[in-house]
Amino acid sequence: MSIVRQESLFSMQILFDLEPTQRYDEIFSAIDINPILIIVAKKSNLGRPVELNYPAMIQALLVRIVERIPEIQLLVERLNTDLKFKVNCGFLISDPVPSEASFSRMITKIKDTNVLEEINSQIISDAINEEFI
Repeated sequence: MSIVRQESLFSMQILFDLEPTQRYDEIFSAIDINPILIIVAKKSNLGRPVELNYPAMIQALLVRIVERIPEIQLLVERLNTDLKFKVNCGFLISDPVPSEASFSRMITKIKDTNVLEEINSQIISDAINEEFI
């Protein structure tokens, strides 16, 4: 049986050599978060606060995986203490850092749908169309 070498969407070594801002931009450019935004966007004035920056929260969850931050509590602490990290995740300096409960509610909403499977399918189809796979 022969071994087939396959190109990757982006080189992991190149990704790690980039500055965090550039690295995150490369990752965010490959993932369309609009379907997730539709799921988590606030549709009424009741319940959780309106002033949350949902796109930045989604990006922070993606960065959490890249940076190997194991818990939401540690992500919130890092967002509170590291201004550069907060801005790199897409938050404005004036944006309040979401609480663990806000992240938890958002994760629950995302889990209750199949939006991540749809995004994964879209990324795979794009990779096939661009002949990465």
